[in-house]
Amino acid sequence: MERHQVGLYLAAIGLGALAGLGLPTIAGPAAVLINPVLGLLLYATFLSIPVAHLARAARDWRFLLAILALNFAVVPPLVFALSRFVADDAALTLGVLFVLLTPCVDYVIVFTGLARGAKDRLLAAAPILLLAQLVALPGLLWLMAGHDVVARLDLAPFVDALLYLILLPLAAAILTQLLAERGGPRGRRAAERSARTMLAAMVPLMMLTLAVVVASQIHGVSLELSRLARLIPLYAGFGVVMVAAGWLLGRAPGWIGRSVFDVAARRAIVFTGVTRNSLVVLPLVLALPAAYDLAPLAVVTQTLVELVLMVVLVRCVPRLIPAPTGSSRLGP
Repeated sequence: MERHQVGLYLAAIGLGALAGLGLPTIAGPAAVLINPVLGLLLYATFLSIPVAHLARAARDWRFLLAILALNFAVVPPLVFALSRFVADDAALTLGVLFVLLTPCVDYVIVFTGLARGAKDRLLAAAPILLLAQLVALPGLLWLMAGHDVVARLDLAPFVDALLYLILLPLAAAILTQLLAERGGPRGRRAAERSARTMLAAMVPLMMLTLAVVVASQIHGVSLELSRLARLIPLYAGFGVVMVAAGWLLGRAPGWIGRSVFDVAARRAIVFTGVTRNSLVVLPLVLALPAAYDLAPLAVVTQTLVELVLMVVLVRCVPRLIPAPTGSSRLGP
């Protein structure tokens, strides 16, 4: 399954689209399943990161500075420029601003791991990225969209995401690892069996996540496709530009630290630049006034475009940033 994961993920996206379009009533139940399925996927991902690696990753200040610069210095001017292409439609503009200004903190870790990037460093940086979004988003929206939008913001979904999609799965993974290492005979066997099962289920869990997200959203997008279609090249263009920006930043010597980043970190930088926090910001956009009723679908459209792009990048980023010849390791 790992050898054929890209084809399997595309098939999962296709099946989710067929299910959502053929049976529109499935959208509600599928939406309810998104967070539980994503939580399981993240738990499985976190199990593959030893606690010692995570502690070391948290001290990598050069990597942290790089992803903060990419997401909060490079991204905002680009997003504002792209939003001008839909400036005639206030709802689309707002949807674009909300989703593209916020870097992903959940499944980006999974996709980075699939591309053999530094998923441990992205996980260590996730709380800081969430906090930075909480601080930066109101100010950026005030500058780009006006005071009225900021006054209606409820940032509780960011706190929920930190708790339910990062801290709880991480705590469960750490407990499983500790039990496997230091528990009694029964506990150790149970923990080891659980870890093996979850790690073997990574590809099916990713397929299920992709299918559920697409099935929950595709029908709503199809109903407004004539207006939303203009966002597709915009979102795809954002992804292409951010791949280039992340690649360039990862190669930059000297200005963030004494040496360039290792291959795993460079791959992670690309993924965090491209991937956005759509599943977290969607509740914020749903709370906007009725005049912005298309803004949530603008966010959902970005999710659908991004999922396809992520599947492609899992294959392409290791070729764009190859491991050194003869090396079996991608970094410390």
